[in-house]
Amino acid sequence: MLRFRIKINVIRFVFYVTLLLCLSSFGNNSICISAKTNKNRKQGKTTPPPPPPPVVVKNQKSGGGGTINASINAISTAGATFNVLKYGAKGDGIADDTNAFGGAWADACKVQGSVMLVPSGSVFLVKPISFSGPNCMSNIVFQLEGKIIAPTNSGAWGSGLLQWLEFTKLKGITIRGKGIIDGQGSVWWKLTTNSAVESESSYHPNSINTEANGGMPSTKPTALRFYGSTDVTVTGITIQNSPQTHLKFDGCTGVQVSGVSISSPGNSPNTDGIHLQNSQNVVIQATTLACGDDCISIQTGCSNIYVHNVNCGPGHGISIGGLGKDGTKACVSNVTVRDSTIQNTLNGVRIKSWQGGSGSVKGVMFVNIQVSEVENPIIIDQYYCDGHNNCPNKTSAVAISGVSYQSIKGTYTANPVHLACSDSIPCAGITLSAIALNPSTKGVKNNNNNPYCWRAFGEIQTATTPPVSCLQKGGPPNNKRPDAISGYIC
Repeated sequence: MLRFRIKINVIRFVFYVTLLLCLSSFGNNSICISAKTNKNRKQGKTTPPPPPPPVVVKNQKSGGGGTINASINAISTAGATFNVLKYGAKGDGIADDTNAFGGAWADACKVQGSVMLVPSGSVFLVKPISFSGPNCMSNIVFQLEGKIIAPTNSGAWGSGLLQWLEFTKLKGITIRGKGIIDGQGSVWWKLTTNSAVESESSYHPNSINTEANGGMPSTKPTALRFYGSTDVTVTGITIQNSPQTHLKFDGCTGVQVSGVSISSPGNSPNTDGIHLQNSQNVVIQATTLACGDDCISIQTGCSNIYVHNVNCGPGHGISIGGLGKDGTKACVSNVTVRDSTIQNTLNGVRIKSWQGGSGSVKGVMFVNIQVSEVENPIIIDQYYCDGHNNCPNKTSAVAISGVSYQSIKGTYTANPVHLACSDSIPCAGITLSAIALNPSTKGVKNNNNNPYCWRAFGEIQTATTPPVSCLQKGGPPNNKRPDAISGYIC
């Protein structure tokens, strides 16, 4: 009995000593935790560690000395998606959503690899806006799933703007999705009454001098323009009814266009599909273009352009030029257009230049092009004049050399081959092979529909239909070779 009481007193002593040590440790409760842990181990239990305290940092830009939870801030940037609806966009096609788009872009601009989302199921009315760098992070994605429409009231355009939606000085910018950009251009098309007349206004914007109809300014904007950017991708979207050019790349490098649909009525004036200027390393593929002007227009400063598997029509075909307007120097090189279809167009594959220019077009290949009901499937025109200008004869010209036409087949409605080259700078190195062009079963517009050549030199590599006997063999005299004349080397 005595031993039992002694044992009880020892246990009580140890308990009270332990309790005193815990109370006197001022927060250092490792002994207590150890004791609880040992107890839990005996009972087969595991105690989870306590949660860490929230990390709080100062918001230096709040202006009120407030704080934000860093963990919440991290979550908001980890997903890197900035939905325009969360920035106040209504998406009803009536309210002005321009500021919401600007706010979403301002935040997306700060995060590398971010996504600015234009969600499906909504129509967003957006006034002219520029999504600008160069201080934005790289690889931003503009995810277009909804529909963006342009304003049709003159007040939104002031005295006239050259573009509606613009992306400038960005690196790694992508526009992708299943959404639509609608320029609602019919209010502008009324400004030009003669839809058959081409305009070079897409790169000479001040050449439009028609009077405004319904108060709209005479300068018509491009729907979507990229300027001074690298690694540009446009894929999947639809661009329709632009007031003028639908999609323009100016001063860009590393451009990829794929799976894009561009459309406007065939009689909508000056509505080029894709316009390239001062841009290099461009690939356009698997794209459908129907418009009122050139499906693809390749202008000065372009090189390493690869176009394949596109469908063009209606429109004015696929063109290099017009080049050399107002005596300017133009340089275009290494252009390939292949494996494409062109139907119900004014032209097929064309090179056009104004008299009086300088510079050169060289290294061009048109391969495996199927044409149907095309007025002029193969055309070089160094006497181009758009009808708005007085075009006097001039001696200088943009030099054209090294142009290959291979497997161009189908039907024409006017002239199958038209090679009108400069008197002073003849075309050199023109080659034709596997050409099979037959008159349309619906008839042709020109009774004299034989191939036409003027000052064009080159080689017929295989038999052609019809025979192109007008192409002069060999090359021009040495004193008229493009590479031997000062001012024509780019």
